[in-house]
Amino acid sequence: QVQLVESGGGLVQAGGSLRLSCAASGSVFAINVMAWYRQPPGKQRELVAAISSGGSTNYANSVKGRFTISRDNAKNTVYLQMNSLKPEDTAVYYCNVLTRSQLSSWGQGTQVTVSS
Repeated sequence: QVQLVESGGGLVQAGGSLRLSCAASGSVFAINVMAWYRQPPGKQRELVAAISSGGSTNYANSVKGRFTISRDNAKNTVYLQMNSLKPEDTAVYYCNVLTRSQLSSWGQGTQVTVSS
């Protein structure tokens, strides 16, 4: 079992930046993919970005060029640097990890609000 704690959300004006962090604990040796999802108000949860244990990344088209996902394996932490934020980025952002045995764990979520 992997436990996740997110931090770094908040209120920011359009064009601003935020950095989200997600620290993992527990069975961290089993973690393969670390990812960020988001759920805008009234919409379904969607993948924002993911990074494999080898460092390969993929992004939703809507955030390419603006968001950067990274991970520090020594700290068991994944980050999401969000630049040039837009009001449509407003959502609850969730950290997710997938172990090599395909077990998934979620964080509690952190609110990001971008004002116009």
